[in-house]
Amino acid sequence: MFIFVCLCLWSLTGVFVADAVKSESVTEGESVSLNSSLTQIQTHEEIEWKFGDFLIASVKNNKSKSYDGSAAGSFRDRLKLDQTGSLTIINSRTTDSGLYTVSSSRDTINTINLTVYARLPVPVISSNSSLNSSSSSSSSSCSLVCSAVNVSHVTLSWFKGNSVFSSIRVSDLSSRSDLLLHLECVDDSYSCVLNNPIRNQTQHLNNTQLCHTCAAVSLTVLISAAAAAAGSLLIVAAVGIFCICRKHRNTHREETQAEEITYADPTFYKRNRHKSRATEEDNVVYAGVSRC
Repeated sequence: MFIFVCLCLWSLTGVFVADAVKSESVTEGESVSLNSSLTQIQTHEEIEWKFGDFLIASVKNNKSKSYDGSAAGSFRDRLKLDQTGSLTIINSRTTDSGLYTVSSSRDTINTINLTVYARLPVPVISSNSSLNSSSSSSSSSCSLVCSAVNVSHVTLSWFKGNSVFSSIRVSDLSSRSDLLLHLECVDDSYSCVLNNPIRNQTQHLNNTQLCHTCAAVSLTVLISAAAAAAGSLLIVAAVGIFCICRKHRNTHREETQAEEITYADPTFYKRNRHKSRATEEDNVVYAGVSRC
């Protein structure tokens, strides 16, 4: 019985069969070690590491060998195996994210889900001024914008002290996006934070500088709008005055012409009944009517 127990222990020496998938995370460019869960590789034992379905490294007769694995991204000159069968990936890339499996000649030993996150840029805070116009009124607004360009699987947030005020996120690890988050001009207790599950970058708000600049720009925009509106009103007023003057001038001309008409009184002479008709007609004097 004792011999049987010893044989069982010997066969399981250094081997641990994983009952769940483990997770590892690292930032792009850093090295990461994937544990094989072995304490020692036996001389006769063969160990294989796979990335998905592709063999990337193996140990046989205590000799290690790595493979290109070009179908899932090149691992050339970036893999190392130690005496326990643990795999180290040097200068990690985002394309290295995925499922890694280590197995012996007898069974699967360990399964690890590796996530390689891109390096986080420091978010940028800037001021933004705009003019809102409508048929009845116009107003200016001044806000702060926190931005992060070309990022993936991150959350961009405004914090007030230690509490989240507002946030926006992109959850896709394989694609990159630009994020913008607005905030009205407030006090200096706010900060903008860009983070993923393992890292964060923070930019604190310099409200004195940014909001004063924003307010100045907003005032300039408002003055420009007021000047444009005043200019339009002046044009309309000038046209109106011109039309009124022209109408008044035409009316005054008509009244003047009416006053200058002169009527002459006609002169009539009595007829002499004893003269002949022809003589009467010859003695008729016609007064001319003149019009100035």
